[in-house]
Amino acid sequence: MLKRLLFIFLLLLTAFSNAQQPNLKEKDSVRAAQDSIKKTELLKDIGNGYLPFNYFNLDLRYLIKFNQYEGLRTGLGGITNDRFSKHYRLDGYLVYGFKDNRLKYKIGGGFRVHEATNTWINVSYTDDLQETGSSKFLTDTRFFTFFEPRLLNIDLFHRHITKSISLQHTVSNHLLSETQFALSKINPTYNYTYILDNRAYNTFDLSTAKISLQWSPFSKFAIEDEYVKVIKNGYPKFTLQLTQGFKSIFGSDFTFSKIDFRTIQEFKYKNDATTRITLVAGIAGGDTPLTHLYHAYPNNITKETILQRFSVAGLNSFETMYFNEFFSDKFSTLQLKHAFPPFKIAERFKPQLVLISRYAVGDMNSRDRHQGVDFGTLKHVYSESGFEINKLLFGFGLSFAYRYGGYHLPNFEDNIAFKFTFNISL
Repeated sequence: MLKRLLFIFLLLLTAFSNAQQPNLKEKDSVRAAQDSIKKTELLKDIGNGYLPFNYFNLDLRYLIKFNQYEGLRTGLGGITNDRFSKHYRLDGYLVYGFKDNRLKYKIGGGFRVHEATNTWINVSYTDDLQETGSSKFLTDTRFFTFFEPRLLNIDLFHRHITKSISLQHTVSNHLLSETQFALSKINPTYNYTYILDNRAYNTFDLSTAKISLQWSPFSKFAIEDEYVKVIKNGYPKFTLQLTQGFKSIFGSDFTFSKIDFRTIQEFKYKNDATTRITLVAGIAGGDTPLTHLYHAYPNNITKETILQRFSVAGLNSFETMYFNEFFSDKFSTLQLKHAFPPFKIAERFKPQLVLISRYAVGDMNSRDRHQGVDFGTLKHVYSESGFEINKLLFGFGLSFAYRYGGYHLPNFEDNIAFKFTFNISL
């Protein structure tokens, strides 16, 4: 009798174990799927420049950089995430330049005033450097690369201490806006004097108001995790920014106006080829110092030989144009890129050929107001063309560009830029 009971018990135990096996497999499958989703989200965050932690995201942009003025620049930065609060956020960074031996930092925060339109009011205090002649759109989506190619060779910076308040507002899924009012103390780190009304300015104060609009009429959106996210980038895209400087408001020294415009068109073909057209234009009027005028995104070092100028090609820069060679108070650039389908030589070796042509034109009124910096203007059309062969090894490739047209240089070698490229996506 005992043997029979033991036999029945073993049968039940075996049947029970087999019955539970599908559940275990199902649980393992669910766990594997959850782990896959977490890894995908982590890679997406890193691709956007963040390393997420419990209540804040570490900003990877501030970990390490290099430029000609600061040398090695390193530090930490971050922003609080939704686990901290969906209605408030804090952000900032602290970095140190080993060549200029200075700390730079930003302290900021914001609060959401309307969830449906994702409307935020932000305040910040920044003490940092900015490249002279650079112009940024407030509404630009966050763009992150493991290193910024142009930054390696920039040497013309001005220091700014800026207090700002801004309003971010989503007019519609297709139209984003941001308005900012800022007070800045500007101190060029190079020898520069701005002459106005028989007075010389080596440093100056600015009070500015900006409004920026980004219109993406052909993009497609969807609601994910209670947020509206882009599921398909449609082209063309348009960005417009207006800037007004006010004299005598909070001690500001100059009155000036700026209009910046950019449009991007992209064509994708069935064979995986892509054509991208980028038009950028800007005009500044009034009493505008060099710090707030325009360069044309140069990316060539002033060295004698081609090999001495060998560096990293930028994403949207003029590779044969020397740094600080041209400045304008009105300018326009046109860039054409055609990427052929990748050459499928092997599973992990798919180099891609990209043909590139770039053009720039500009001018400057009252050039004699800007003293201490020697530069030219772009009255004639600046032209360069070339090609890239990307992803040859570990994301690295090579680029070649040739300068011709109105600003062709007498020495043949001075018109050539030979560099390497770096393209990687997560």
